[in-house]
Amino acid sequence: MIPAGVLAQTPLNPEIQIGLIQRFGDEEKDKLVLTPLTGDTLTVNFETGGQPQTLTTQELTILIGMEPLPQPVLQEWVVLSSHRSFESAEESANQWKARGIATELAQPSSWQVWAKREDYNTPLLRRLLLASLHEAGHGNTFIDSRVLTETPRAAFIADGYRYNRQQFRITSANRRVQIAENGGSKKLFGGDFKLQPNAYGTYTLVNQVPIELYLRGVVPHEIGPSAPQSAVEAQAVLARTYALRNLRRFAIDNYELCADTQCQVYRGLSCTVQRADRAIATTQGEVLTYEGELIDALYSSTTGGITARFSDVWNGFDRPYLQPVVDSLAVTWDLAARPLSDEANFRSFINLQNRFNEDDWPTFRWKRSGTLEEITTGVKEYLTNRQNPLANLKAVTGLTVTERSDAGRVQTLLVNTDVGDFELHKNEVVSALIPPRSQLFYLEPMYQTKENEKADAPAADSAAAKQTPPVLKGYTFVGGGFGHGVGMSQTGSYRLGESGWPYQRILQFYYPNTQLLPITNDIVLWQEPETAPAEAAEPAAPVAPEDDPAFSLP
Repeated sequence: MIPAGVLAQTPLNPEIQIGLIQRFGDEEKDKLVLTPLTGDTLTVNFETGGQPQTLTTQELTILIGMEPLPQPVLQEWVVLSSHRSFESAEESANQWKARGIATELAQPSSWQVWAKREDYNTPLLRRLLLASLHEAGHGNTFIDSRVLTETPRAAFIADGYRYNRQQFRITSANRRVQIAENGGSKKLFGGDFKLQPNAYGTYTLVNQVPIELYLRGVVPHEIGPSAPQSAVEAQAVLARTYALRNLRRFAIDNYELCADTQCQVYRGLSCTVQRADRAIATTQGEVLTYEGELIDALYSSTTGGITARFSDVWNGFDRPYLQPVVDSLAVTWDLAARPLSDEANFRSFINLQNRFNEDDWPTFRWKRSGTLEEITTGVKEYLTNRQNPLANLKAVTGLTVTERSDAGRVQTLLVNTDVGDFELHKNEVVSALIPPRSQLFYLEPMYQTKENEKADAPAADSAAAKQTPPVLKGYTFVGGGFGHGVGMSQTGSYRLGESGWPYQRILQFYYPNTQLLPITNDIVLWQEPETAPAEAAEPAAPVAPEDDPAFSLP
């Protein structure tokens, strides 16, 4: 064990497990080709008959074959809720656990909360659970059920020989491996690799990589290549903190993080950027903490001029360091005196165009329109993914914002349809509706005016026609920001960096009262918070990439 005094001077560089290719085998044609760098070889470790085996090769091809099953197999699980983000899914899981139901967090496509399969391991137990849930009023729970007649089986080819193996490990002497997926170009990654089964009947290629090396494949793709150096350094600290706090995400599949915008964009070593490498080295081992625990290092592309509380977007307890911050060095807005929960105040704020840190970015302010037909399409897809009975609707007939947070983000939106009304809450709004880029918007109805008068109509008919009310044809969403808006604005950090702010000050601006510390064994990575009352459980929602916890810039 390294003495604590050494840890304070030499930051730890833990290795983390990244699900690089999460659903290998979804398509029978899936294929990976792995090669070492010049002068190196690949080493493959696997088992044969329970005995460890090793081979070396200059090229390894991993592929999939569909294996017929001797008899049909039932694959199913009880879906308690589905969500747009991990944060919402985790809070929902806590609510279900408070009701006495053991859960697992999964991500077959959207994030889902499953009743723990080990506890509900027969069709009868699953159906008894579902019946009791429906009787208790949880009508959106369902059983995801399918009958399999064949299953994907992994194999690898080395030096002309084919090995049918469900799990194997790949290493190289210099821990550098090139990977080409489905005939694409080679991409370079650091660390070791393992192909292993996942919870959905396919496979995951897992990359085990030191976190400082991992950051080289993350930071330039999250903050963008033209960011000021101090903004890149702030991003490096956040990416490191975010990764270490979120290692629990994929426990169901036996790895820790993903490589896309549902975690952080990770593209390996093929597209490293010197500016980002310098920022990683400058901040080596530094993480952002609050009272001895890593912060929830959320960040997004563009806030629209004001950051959000955690609870503005997701259910769960607020983090003391994630509070509304007006993203400007020139504009002052007193939320206590002029809360943006008031519609008139909000419209005044969202119509301010200048003197914000993000005001030169196209997503700072936007107008996006949708016809009722387009809005209906999005809502139907949303409800269908939830297996909601209202999914049979024919038309959305109206939208009304009924609640905002004091920082302006839509909390509740009433949806009128031909088969009944329902509410969308928090980040569900962006999931279900096509036009809005964020929850920070107001609605302007669009009307289709009927012909006032026909050329051959009598005068009396013409007068009646002029009194016909206009017909609603859709809405214009007038808003600001792109993404969830919690924590640092990546575009806002550009302006602060250009103004000469060091990364330490940028972090304090967006995360007040936090402490910047080197990684040590004394820092708590994450501890499970207390659970809110069970009746506050969040409705379900499908996933959409625009509102990822960490959203990369275009």
